[in-house]
Amino acid sequence: MTVRNDKTGGNTRTGEGLQPDDASVDGGRAAGSRAPAFVRRSPALHRAWQAAVFLAGLVVVGVGVVLLPMPGPGWVVIFLGMGIWATEFVWARLVLRWTRRKVAEAAQRALDPRVRRRNLTITAIGLAVLAGAGGWYVARYGLAVPWRLDES
Repeated sequence: MTVRNDKTGGNTRTGEGLQPDDASVDGGRAAGSRAPAFVRRSPALHRAWQAAVFLAGLVVVGVGVVLLPMPGPGWVVIFLGMGIWATEFVWARLVLRWTRRKVAEAAQRALDPRVRRRNLTITAIGLAVLAGAGGWYVARYGLAVPWRLDES
């Protein structure tokens, strides 16, 4: 929830001021549009520009979604696509701002000593379980891989 202060127009909870591009007209620019002036002058050209930006962002986000289950920077590519959309669309800029705020809050929570101790304890227990399972496997089957057990 964002609380606005009528005197400053800023966010009273976080101390942030309003950004000039927050869904308003900034210096003659359409809200959120970063298109060059000659593109903004023609409504048809501006719509084509927006469609091209949307399609470029969609392609990048799609590649990011494909990279999610694969080894690769899936989330980084998705946020890059969102950044492309944010150059032209206010909704994407708001989503990026919300995401940035949530990531900062999560990083702040992760620095809490109790949370760090809990995470380190869970990691140590998980590694101990994996080491135990690996030791049991080696003791039971040796270093043979499971798909070649019958051949030995």
